[in-house]
Amino acid sequence: MTETKKDKPWLFRTYSGHSTAAASNELYRGNLAKGQTGLSVAFDLPTQTGYDSDHVLARGEVGKVGVPISHLGDMRTLFDQIPLAEMNTSMTINATAPWLLSLYIAVAEEQGADPKVLQGTVQNDLIKEYLSRGTYICPPAPSLKMIADVAEYCYLEVPKWNPMNVCSYHLQEAGATPEQELAYALATGMAVLDELRPRVPAEDFPTVVGRISFFVNAGIRFVTEMCKMRAFVDLWDEICAERYGVEDPKFRRFRYGVQVNSLGLTEQQPENNVYRILIEMLAVTLSKKARARAVQLPAWNEALGLPRPWDQQWSLRMQQIMAYETDLLEYGDLFDGNPAVDAKVEALKNGARAELANLDSMGGAVAAIDYMKSRLVESNAERVNRIETNETIVVGVNRWIEAEPSPLMGEDGGIMTVDPAVEADQIDRLRAWRAARDETAVKAALAALREAAAKGENCMPASIAAARAGVTTGEWAAQMRAVHGEYRGPTGVSASVSNKTEGLDDIRDAVDAVSDKLGRRLKFVIGKPGLDGHSNGAEQIAFRARDCGMDINYDGIRLTPEEIVTRALDQKAHVVGLSILSGSHLPLVEEVMTRMREAGLSDTPVIVGGIIPDEDARRLLAMGVAKVYTPKDFQLNAIMMDVVSLADPKAVAAE
Repeated sequence: MTETKKDKPWLFRTYSGHSTAAASNELYRGNLAKGQTGLSVAFDLPTQTGYDSDHVLARGEVGKVGVPISHLGDMRTLFDQIPLAEMNTSMTINATAPWLLSLYIAVAEEQGADPKVLQGTVQNDLIKEYLSRGTYICPPAPSLKMIADVAEYCYLEVPKWNPMNVCSYHLQEAGATPEQELAYALATGMAVLDELRPRVPAEDFPTVVGRISFFVNAGIRFVTEMCKMRAFVDLWDEICAERYGVEDPKFRRFRYGVQVNSLGLTEQQPENNVYRILIEMLAVTLSKKARARAVQLPAWNEALGLPRPWDQQWSLRMQQIMAYETDLLEYGDLFDGNPAVDAKVEALKNGARAELANLDSMGGAVAAIDYMKSRLVESNAERVNRIETNETIVVGVNRWIEAEPSPLMGEDGGIMTVDPAVEADQIDRLRAWRAARDETAVKAALAALREAAAKGENCMPASIAAARAGVTTGEWAAQMRAVHGEYRGPTGVSASVSNKTEGLDDIRDAVDAVSDKLGRRLKFVIGKPGLDGHSNGAEQIAFRARDCGMDINYDGIRLTPEEIVTRALDQKAHVVGLSILSGSHLPLVEEVMTRMREAGLSDTPVIVGGIIPDEDARRLLAMGVAKVYTPKDFQLNAIMMDVVSLADPKAVAAE
């Protein structure tokens, strides 16, 4: 009896990084010792958006959602005792991808590694940043050029590296339907390849096509999600063959990594998230034809805050059990020839093709950013409304909400928190780095970098030279801003009023009544202080408030507390709403409240939404915040009525 040959398992990753480079290095080495086979680096928001840790916009954000990397010294520390020549590293970085890859290459060379052996991925997908995550820096056209710069450089100098990971993950997090996720991601890949094609000799172009990878999302409807993956495989093969003339099937292969859905993780009964994560993993592992090459799973408590090392270990063990205890890897594809699967795949492909044709008629993904953003906001609004009206059942949220207290929470509330002293420590080390470096070399490197950008040259060689010279993340990004300018992405909330939301008539009547008392339309100013670009919540609040008849002011992400208070003053706001999902709510809200008092706006109610632990919510209320909302407050209509009540002059007078 012959032994069944098993397929190799996918790469096991956990998305992680926090506090400092030293703390993250300790976490990485611990995870590798537990059986993780690749690294997935989470960077903090200042690093992602091109600011040094001591910039005014970085206040409260340092080390919160990832590791701060301000210079070559930080990158050295991050990978201390981790041989990069032997590692497969994914870096979730976009606007500053050329810079972080330059730092990585410089550290690898210091370790004695030849860049030609380095394996890994930079996400490097700016189009989805304009649509869903908000860590962009420059306008779309120069951003697209920098994506191509990285791809062109890697194909020549770092050939085993994936220079771009087309990221549909955040599209689904922003509310994309499966057809939209397919179409918008594929259109992004096409935009990058169209940009690259003139730069690469025709005989080498198939190799370049073969290095484009994808990073996708798998939601709870796992049959649909599995079919979506099979549709991705077919459509990418079709595009590579027909649009780009790639003949060799190995260069047309759809290569993807995955993190399963975080949007569906619940703050209520969070232990149920373990089941959700496992079911979602099935979508990307069961079908051999469309199996992920790398999988990273969120932890059960990510709807509450940062997972602890034990929580990440639990998610890693889930992958290992699937790969090594089950017989999944001993069989061919389980779904070939299944009529239900084939029909669903064809339906998804046809829907995606129709949307791709629509985007193509607009001039492609870059030209259609405003359109795609508005469609995502509308799709997300429909998703939220289905949950509110119980059309979509979410266990523990709108059905079966009675529950026993979770024994998993522990004394720490079930999450890891970042010591506020981390920020001051990082700033001290940053300033020491600046003081110790060769300023002449730094100035020369920055001048060369700016000249290369201004001339339209590939930015990678000058970026690597700048990394070696000791340039900081903020200094690198400042050159890009100086040459290419900055950009404010579309908010997607200016589309026509939705007619699909139920139960608004009473709220609209209440808005009209309060507006009559106020003598003008109820003015609701919504702002996102700090660097958090996860704007889905703010967009849905703005979208619903507008549908309820309020006069809203929402100008998108990345505002300072000073700018928000100035806007509240200029707009004569009746209510101010703040949205912060990065964990930086305490320092940012405190500054907003202080500035509100100084501006004479003490009587203007402030409400706050975000991933906010109970103890922090109590502290916010003690600062004078009127209402605090977390993901468990999914009934947007109830929030709208709160806004109306807070703006009612009778209620204000009664206080």
